[in-house]
Amino acid sequence: MNADPSRRAAPRGGALPIVRLKSERTYVHPLIFQKMVERPSARLAPGSLVEVRGVDGGFIGRGFFNAQAPMAVRLLSEREDEPIDAAFIARRIAEAVHLRHAIYRLDTHGDTYRVVHAEGDGLSGLIVDRFQDVLVVVFHAAGMWRIQDWVFAALLEHFPGARIHAIGDDNAERQEGFEATPARTPRPVIVTEHGVRFQVPIGGKHKTGFFCDQRDNRRHWGELVAATGSTRMLDLCCNSGGFAVVSGRNGATDVTAVDLDEEAVAYATRNLRLNDVHGKVTQADIFPWLREALLAGKTWDAVVLDPAKLTRSRDEVIDALKKYLDMNRLALGAVRRGGLFLTCSCTGVVGEEPFLDMLRRAAYYAKREVQVLEVRGAGPDHPWLAHVNESRYLKAVFCRVW
Repeated sequence: MNADPSRRAAPRGGALPIVRLKSERTYVHPLIFQKMVERPSARLAPGSLVEVRGVDGGFIGRGFFNAQAPMAVRLLSEREDEPIDAAFIARRIAEAVHLRHAIYRLDTHGDTYRVVHAEGDGLSGLIVDRFQDVLVVVFHAAGMWRIQDWVFAALLEHFPGARIHAIGDDNAERQEGFEATPARTPRPVIVTEHGVRFQVPIGGKHKTGFFCDQRDNRRHWGELVAATGSTRMLDLCCNSGGFAVVSGRNGATDVTAVDLDEEAVAYATRNLRLNDVHGKVTQADIFPWLREALLAGKTWDAVVLDPAKLTRSRDEVIDALKKYLDMNRLALGAVRRGGLFLTCSCTGVVGEEPFLDMLRRAAYYAKREVQVLEVRGAGPDHPWLAHVNESRYLKAVFCRVW
């Protein structure tokens, strides 16, 4: 589990290489683009720890440098008296755990939640999710991968005996030039969330294996299903069947779930059975599936649409919004008059206002009236910094449809 000492980014002498900015820093953000940074005279390994200084030589901060990544610098601290070492990582992880345990007491609601949320917890490039006794660590930056032994040691201080499964984000590995080869993947585990049980594939194709960010939204959806007496429920892009399961647990007797991914369909089916919910899970592309359902005149009392991330690139936002428009227009047609509709987006580069504007247009084209009840995001285990708004990626819009 310990990293190869050669991967460590900190030089033995303690003095860090200096990276200088080309122009004045006009914004406060932990990520600094390549075009803002002068190339250092000496070659630095991807993810090396560096000290960043401004054009006037003034101290900016300390963090990771990567000459081949779109973001050249990931700042971890802007305090000149704060070195980046094992003690620093331990403090940041301790603060993250304190937020989840002492303040929000998430461990009393179940054994699955996000332990570290990258920039939201001051640890750019690091995601950690807890699933029972397994901690899935995902490296989104070469720098974090290089100091993985510090990360593991800090986590085990708070979760003694935990099994750590470390993986690299595929996109980050390509961009940042590292390869986090995981050990043997642990067997799936059964976790508990607000009294509901889910089987989770550790480190599966979908994020860390389970979507912790929708935990509180799933519970809220179940409350709405129960309060409205909704019996027929449709879960589109169902993944592991979370919304389908809580719907069945809250009174829905006719549950249908649809997903294109074969693994997702298998886990959704298992999770329905695990919770004694009777329902049908279908492997299909939701576009032709919905068109066929609408032609047959089918409608449901409650419909959830929760697709996977559509893009990472700001250059593809318009195309992503067009796809959201098409799928939301079809999904709205599947909601009975007066029924519930929850539409979600986890595409961080699509902001809340453009997403709501898309929903207004989808309602117009579907000839439906949408009453927005509430707009929510991820739970408190996904904190975000005010100056890093892209960390607030999840949009969950709860509606009635007429």
